[in-house]
Amino acid sequence: MPRRSAGILLHRIGPAGHPEVLIGHMGGPFWARKDAGAWTIPKGEHGPDEDPLAVARREFEEELGSPVPAAELVPLGEVRQSSGKVLTVWAAEGDLDAATTSSNTFELEWPPRSGRIQQFPEVDRAAWLPVDEARGKLVAGQVPLLDRLLEHLAAVRASEDTS
Repeated sequence: MPRRSAGILLHRIGPAGHPEVLIGHMGGPFWARKDAGAWTIPKGEHGPDEDPLAVARREFEEELGSPVPAAELVPLGEVRQSSGKVLTVWAAEGDLDAATTSSNTFELEWPPRSGRIQQFPEVDRAAWLPVDEARGKLVAGQVPLLDRLLEHLAAVRASEDTS
């Protein structure tokens, strides 16, 4: 059975009138000097007996330091990442000050084989990015979720135009 994660992709309409998404740069020494492919949707692993949506909400708050600023969540489905992990994501429209986010931490022996255990944030910074810019920064396996978000937003606009 593959490992499973759940997350929330927060989005808003940016100052230029185009969708933006809130993503986080992965923390720790491996990602410190990387940018392309080093960003992620706030997410976390869960077991078979846990509710994925509850995990997604919890992990959003742990990785960004704030509860999800939205009541309505729209399922974007699942993607399988290159590691084999299956990620389930919901979209939420809302706003959050990316500059004030703060993440929980993890422990890692660093430098390797040094015997020295250090703490690093799971997400060392967050940013609102236009969807096209986020494509180049997200882990490749999460990029299809951006397309699903845009499809959802287009469907919402179309239904508003016909009503």
